[in-house]
Amino acid sequence: MCGICGKLEFERDKQVSADLLKRMADAIRHRGPDDEGFYVSGQIGLGFRRLSIIDLSGGHQPLANEDDTVWIVFNGEIYNYQGLREELRTKGHVFKTHSDTEVIVHLYEEYGPDCVQKLRGMFGFAIWDIPRRTLFMARDRVGIKPLYYYQGKDFLSFGSEMKAILADPAVPREVDPEIIDRFLTYYYVPGGKTLLRNLFKLEPGHLLIAKDGKIDVRKYWDLDFSGANNHHSSNGYERQLVDILDESVQLHMISDVPIGFLLSGGLDSTAMLSFASQKTDKPISTYTVGFTAKGVIDERPYAKIAAERYGSTHYEISMSPDEFVDFLPKYVWHMEEPVVEPPAVALYYVSKLASQYVKVLISGEGGDEAFGGYENYRNNFWFEKMKRTLGPFRGAAGQSMNMIGHLMNSRALSKYAPRMSADFGDYYLSRASSPFQFFNRADSNLYSPEMSNRVNKQRSIDVLRQYHANAANFGLLEKMLYIDTKTWLPDDLLVKADKMTMANSVELRVPFLDHKLLEFAAQLPRNQKVRGWTMKYAAKKALAKHVPEEILNRRKAGFPVPYESWLRNNMREWVSGILLDPRTASRGYFRQKTVEDLIQSHNAGAGYSKEIFALVVLELWHRTFIDGQVQA
Repeated sequence: MCGICGKLEFERDKQVSADLLKRMADAIRHRGPDDEGFYVSGQIGLGFRRLSIIDLSGGHQPLANEDDTVWIVFNGEIYNYQGLREELRTKGHVFKTHSDTEVIVHLYEEYGPDCVQKLRGMFGFAIWDIPRRTLFMARDRVGIKPLYYYQGKDFLSFGSEMKAILADPAVPREVDPEIIDRFLTYYYVPGGKTLLRNLFKLEPGHLLIAKDGKIDVRKYWDLDFSGANNHHSSNGYERQLVDILDESVQLHMISDVPIGFLLSGGLDSTAMLSFASQKTDKPISTYTVGFTAKGVIDERPYAKIAAERYGSTHYEISMSPDEFVDFLPKYVWHMEEPVVEPPAVALYYVSKLASQYVKVLISGEGGDEAFGGYENYRNNFWFEKMKRTLGPFRGAAGQSMNMIGHLMNSRALSKYAPRMSADFGDYYLSRASSPFQFFNRADSNLYSPEMSNRVNKQRSIDVLRQYHANAANFGLLEKMLYIDTKTWLPDDLLVKADKMTMANSVELRVPFLDHKLLEFAAQLPRNQKVRGWTMKYAAKKALAKHVPEEILNRRKAGFPVPYESWLRNNMREWVSGILLDPRTASRGYFRQKTVEDLIQSHNAGAGYSKEIFALVVLELWHRTFIDGQVQA
């Protein structure tokens, strides 16, 4: 696991500054404190920070092929690199290290950009091909590893994090108001854009080729749900699922340093530990964060059950509201993209604990997107079925639900009532983009007149329509899984997972997001994911022998953090100090009266914790990346 960066000047007679490249790499030193390396030659410069995981004595980057005509900087892990290495040796390629990085170089020599099809793992890399004067970049299929790039008039810069790119004074910091609205619509920023103009995310499953001043971005992989196989028995599915998950865990345990596990006390992380305990005779350590706050489920007792069952050395940690608020400026600095993800702060502290013992952590992230584990999937599936049953009467049913929702002060009824008369694609483009969300209400009166003239709410909602269109031939459940895998998973959950663990120089691995496993899961019939009121049906059946019953049958809790209470109580004055600061108001985005009313309503008990957190994160982002208020 590493951090990479670089710059390509489009004009061949220009020279990339070695000092600039050093500053870019230093900005992401936390991603790789063990080593650094640089390649500078005329118009190209490649930078590297290393966290040593495989081939500890070798693997220095940038790394080249036999005759130094192809150079690479690589962030990630290739889990099938040993088999690929032997295959390439039979074709005459000569290796000088035992690293997975060098495999990519020779794969590129053999297959060109199609080399990505051979890779099984998580990655973001850049290759400079000297004979072709071509820069080739690629990101893994589901976006486990980040990769950003800035497209200027005369140059292209890239990095594992935006901070590396922004170290270049030639990169302007111009905020795009449309993306502010996109963030407030979804509570994260889906798609390839960032809040800064011309600074992009290379999207998951995409590659980029830059040559002669032209940039070509292409999709090389997609998740296909159209061929769901209905001809095998449930037992057949269960055996296949166990086999492929067992293989994925084994591959993800390849390492030359100790490995630990994040335990949430849920099905997925427990299953990972179960399989891993059968793969090694080395000690395994596990890590959990929990809370004792009223109304918040404490994951620690369930995690302890799993640790005792599978014999791991277990560590626990709790987080106080003071620690939460103290870390928020650094949370924004590390995340770089504004995301309303309070559990990310807890992930930071638990990975900080783990960093005292291991360099690699494995988690169960992605199991819900693969096998249909969110209540949202089940509820929307049955809701749509009810709408079809009601037929022409669904409009009247929606009005009744809305009236009852107001009388009973029911968030659920108020949430679903408008959907009675709406098309599925109009409301599922994000689980946040409902009229019930304050920022999306037509009467919210949030934006200043100037800001209102600069944004178009419909464009924010439309940003996900391409994914809905790609899933046009899929079933309803498959549509939801596809959209979430393409948006919420990489742009919210995985950016959190990468940035918060790498903030502590720890690599996070996610066996459930192995693309072979995802492709298998995509072919499962709907009733193997959601059956009646049971979610993750096939996964639960298959893993029943690998997970304690107390964990198998418990209700999903996510990664609970009592931030709602903290915002309203412990952090009350701090929040007002940030949001009502004249410095914040000077941005000119919002009506001050609306912000004041929102804070007052929240403090009085209204459910606006996400909105408050979003506004706080947005302001801290401006102070960090626009005002230059250093947080590291």
